[in-house]
Amino acid sequence: MNWDQVAGNWKQFKGNLQQNWGRLTGDDLDVIDGNRMLLIGKLQERYGKGKEEAEREVDEWLTRH
Repeated sequence: MNWDQVAGNWKQFKGNLQQNWGRLTGDDLDVIDGNRMLLIGKLQERYGKGKEEAEREVDEWLTRH
């Protein structure tokens, strides 16, 4: 799967993302609205992760789905 598929089906993936990263709020996911870089930024903000670590986690999540 690629990120374009995630962005196109954002509403379907929001619950799964929230399961994976419980600190993301529904409002966070509404703001992100399928934008990969906004997701990475929110992960950095909510979890105190570095950009590379957040990108790696998103890529790993994408590979699993």
